[in-house]
Amino acid sequence: MLLLILLWLCWCALHSLLIAAPVNDWLQQQRASWRGTYRLAYSLFSALTLLPLLWYQASLPQEVILSWSGWLRIPQAALLLYALIMLIGGIQVYDLGYLVGIRQWQSWQQGTALPVLPFTCAGVLRYVRHPWYSSGLPILWTVGPLTDVNLPARLILSLYLVLGTLLEERKLRQELGEPYRSYCKQVPMLLPWKGRVAVQMPSTI
Repeated sequence: MLLLILLWLCWCALHSLLIAAPVNDWLQQQRASWRGTYRLAYSLFSALTLLPLLWYQASLPQEVILSWSGWLRIPQAALLLYALIMLIGGIQVYDLGYLVGIRQWQSWQQGTALPVLPFTCAGVLRYVRHPWYSSGLPILWTVGPLTDVNLPARLILSLYLVLGTLLEERKLRQELGEPYRSYCKQVPMLLPWKGRVAVQMPSTI
C-alpha cells in the first residue's frame, strides 16, 4: 500500500513539474525541436506512465468499503451525468489539437510560427472556468466501488486536481493577462453555482 501511495505521489509531482512554465521554457531552450514537440511528448509520457500505475493498483487484493448499489445509484447517476455534461462541453469549446500538442508539432514540421495559447469563454465556459477538472472529481469518486486500495489514490488525485486547477489558473493569468483576470471575476472556477454567466467580454480572444 505504501508503495502505491508513493507511486501516485511521484506521478502527480512529475506530471506537474514537467508542465511547469520554468521547466517547460528551460527544456525548449536546450533544444530547438522541443519548441514544437514538447507538448505532444508530454501528453504521450503522461498517458504511458499512468497506464502501468493503474494496472498495478488493479492487481492488488482489495476490500470493498463502499459499493454504489441500491439507492446510492441515484446520486451516482446524477454525478456521472454532470461529469458527462462537463466533458462534452469541454470538447466543444477546447482546442484539442493545441492541448495535446498536435498543432504545435504540425507548425514546427511546416516551419511556421507556433500557435498561441487559445482562449474562449463560450459554451460551458460561461458556467465554469475548468469543466474538465470539474468533471474529474465526480468521476474519481463514482466510477467503481470504493476500496481500501483505491481510497488513497482517490484522495491524492482529488487534491492533485484542485492544486492543478490553481496552478493552471496562475499560468493562464500570466499568459492571457487582464482579459482572463476579468473572466475569473465573473465565472466560478470549478462549481457552476452561478448558472450561465453573461460574460462581459468578446466570446473569443
